[in-house]
Amino acid sequence: MTTIPTADDIARAGEAIAAHVRHTPIIEIPGHTLGIDATLVFKLEFLQVTGAFKARGATHYVATQPIAPAGIVAASGGNHGAAVAYAAREFGHEAHIFVPTTANPSKVERLLSLDAQVHSIGITYGDARDAAVDYLAEHDATSIEAFDDPVVMAGAGTVAMELDQDDRAQSGRHLDAMMLAVGGGGLAGGAAAWCGDRMRIIGCETAGTASYAAAVEAGEPVTVPVSGVAADHLGARRIGDVPWAALSRAKAESVVLTDDEVLDAQARLWRLLRVVVEPGVAAPFAALLTGRWVPEPGSRIGVVLCGANVVMPAVGRTPVVETI
Repeated sequence: MTTIPTADDIARAGEAIAAHVRHTPIIEIPGHTLGIDATLVFKLEFLQVTGAFKARGATHYVATQPIAPAGIVAASGGNHGAAVAYAAREFGHEAHIFVPTTANPSKVERLLSLDAQVHSIGITYGDARDAAVDYLAEHDATSIEAFDDPVVMAGAGTVAMELDQDDRAQSGRHLDAMMLAVGGGGLAGGAAAWCGDRMRIIGCETAGTASYAAAVEAGEPVTVPVSGVAADHLGARRIGDVPWAALSRAKAESVVLTDDEVLDAQARLWRLLRVVVEPGVAAPFAALLTGRWVPEPGSRIGVVLCGANVVMPAVGRTPVVETI
């Protein structure tokens, strides 16, 4: 039976990571300025250390679980790899991050800046993953799942906990719904575990990364083809078993957007908040702008902006999204 973290687990995770991650702010936007009859409460999680929510899950794991003598291993040049490297450094462990030789140099530079030992092997991320598996077979090291782990998901759930608690303190009432992007499901699953049936949970994806929508249709996690503008940061191919258990128990809703819709929402977020997030991160906002999900009139809607890891080239050129 799949173990889903409880609200108490998430509260304890918040205590365990408090000294090591940022309590990111919220900002309230009147929806009528966008033609939406609701108040939007944005969680600015892109201000998190390493630029994405994943630092919470990795830090919670390292803070509370036994770590093998040879350190921690991950195959990722993006958000998960940076999160593992950061958490390892925080607690004095070695981090061995495997990336292909074709990885963007800026990603490798970021990992090195977090004191990770970077292993550049092969041409594809599949090659890097294979190399990481070989390393784990030969060394007494620890591997941390990116999303399909109850400890990692409890850490991710602290995003929803903070949004829920901070908005209640500010507004004096509960949110009516919370909207989150879905990749492997750790963030949305953590929100479902925290919120339970107290509010609606809406998981938002692109058509090329719709692992949760496919699971809802099939009644269980299935593998989906991955493509499009969000492939490198939401393209988990299959939603995790632990997130699926939490999302399905909470009867979380599913909204699927087109690439053009999330790109438009990404641009609107720049104009509205002056932030550049990854295209898939804008999916919840896109669901509201397009009317693919319509809130109850006068409701308060939490919108999580979970990451902004983009490589900014020369001024005036288009940002390049980093891989998960």
